[in-house]
Amino acid sequence: MIGIISVTEKGDFIGDKLKDFFEENNISFKGIYKSKCEDFSLKGATKEMFETCKNIIFISSTGIAVRAITPFIVKKDKDPGIVVVDVNNKFTISLAGGHIGGANELTLEVSKVLNNIPVITTATDNQNKVAPDMVAKSNNLIIEDLKKAKEIASRLVNNKKVYFLDDNNLIKLPLGYESTYLLKDNTLWITNKEKSEEENLKGVLRLIRKNILLGVGCRKGVPSQELIDFVKYSLKDLNIDKRAVLKIGSIDLKKEEKAILDLSEYLNCPFETFSKDEIKSVQDEFEGSDFVEKSVGVRAVSEPAVLLMNGNIIVNKLKKNGMTLTIGELKR
Repeated sequence: MIGIISVTEKGDFIGDKLKDFFEENNISFKGIYKSKCEDFSLKGATKEMFETCKNIIFISSTGIAVRAITPFIVKKDKDPGIVVVDVNNKFTISLAGGHIGGANELTLEVSKVLNNIPVITTATDNQNKVAPDMVAKSNNLIIEDLKKAKEIASRLVNNKKVYFLDDNNLIKLPLGYESTYLLKDNTLWITNKEKSEEENLKGVLRLIRKNILLGVGCRKGVPSQELIDFVKYSLKDLNIDKRAVLKIGSIDLKKEEKAILDLSEYLNCPFETFSKDEIKSVQDEFEGSDFVEKSVGVRAVSEPAVLLMNGNIIVNKLKKNGMTLTIGELKR
């Protein structure tokens, strides 16, 4: 959702023009106009927008906007993108959250709607180079470390070499980088791995690709922490970053199994279930178990689940204390 805060009647006309555009293009928005509120509070309006909106447009001076947002700024990857339009409609300014927050993109869009001049001051954009946080945003990747991202961006701005390595070769080489097939110092690394095998490398920033699928089976009532630990340490042993997990899958009989639901929450990923018929349609490709068939009506759970989630199995069924885990990677 996009929020609009106008602090003058003159700014209200600009806000209304933006509202018309958002309505015509089915873009969700909300507006707070000082002139239409009996007890308007800039602090209160800003707080509300921070809690509910992905982007905020202030129709005001930049000074007013800066003072308004300062108490609510928390973290670069959490805060909304902030855009300012001056009340004379001369400029649309990307004020904060230009990359991750989407303020730069919104600035260009708003300036077209209002027919004014866009102002974007992020150094990488002005040098026609792609900052690492934009690579992450454009490809749904997780930034390992914002401080490292800033260091990589600094190297780009200062015309120092930054290498680019995508384990799956899916992303086109971004502007400003040099391609490499071997991990080396000062590399932007697209991966699902937790760490590099080379410990002495410097300036490596991981952008974590969420492409890992977990097929899970377990005995009824297994303690949540026992399952979480089993999965956590299995991933660690295989050098897979837990943030790379895209989805968990199992049989629908387990859709309310507390341990799997808690695992889903721990890994911050959805939990998908499949019917017996769906699992039976692919179970013959795997070694089955008479015990599992007596218990849930199918001969295997974890491996078919990975297949049904459109995955290629990279680690066959792991077993421990009535729990099974199959690890897959989303098909390209």
